[in-house]
Amino acid sequence: MNAPAPLSWPCPLCDRPCNGPVHEGCQAKVDENLTALPALYVQLADALYPGRRGGDGRTGTRTAPLPCNEEALDLRSRGGIAGVLSGWTLDLYEREGWQSFPVFGSVETAVTEYAKILRINLPWIIDQHPAAREFADEVRLIAGQARRLVTGETPPRRVTVSCPCGGTMRVTLDTPGARCPGCSTQYGHTEVLQLPAAERRTAA
Repeated sequence: MNAPAPLSWPCPLCDRPCNGPVHEGCQAKVDENLTALPALYVQLADALYPGRRGGDGRTGTRTAPLPCNEEALDLRSRGGIAGVLSGWTLDLYEREGWQSFPVFGSVETAVTEYAKILRINLPWIIDQHPAAREFADEVRLIAGQARRLVTGETPPRRVTVSCPCGGTMRVTLDTPGARCPGCSTQYGHTEVLQLPAAERRTAA
């Protein structure tokens, strides 16, 4: 009987050793998140208004709550879930030299169709794309963020990080990325979490 192949090949999605090009479970999880995003986008409509559920992300401040949940609003905007999916789809089209990048009229349609395109091409992305890990991380993070808002889980703690230009950004461990308001540098998930914490200013 032949001995099983040694676990020496690093999985591109988790960097742990495996005996194939990728762990089946890692790839299945990316596919699961892509599959869930269209439905989560629709369900986020119910999370827009804080008074509808307990876990609305409000804090115990003295100010009146905002008329809608900004986090849910951001995810439902064209730059939210749709922005993440369209960005990776555009990258795929450019790398493959495909013409006629699809643009959809409604955000909901864009989320559905871009997720479908990425699912169809998921094996290629994992096997060939140099940023397959970053792709999987972004899809996981934005799907997790949407799930928390839909189910009403307590939002993750935010911290303030500092850009080399001096600008600051409020991020969480689940932040897919952030743009510095000072110099407009766009940071991915890994890069923004590697920025130093902003120094606290004490009152004189």
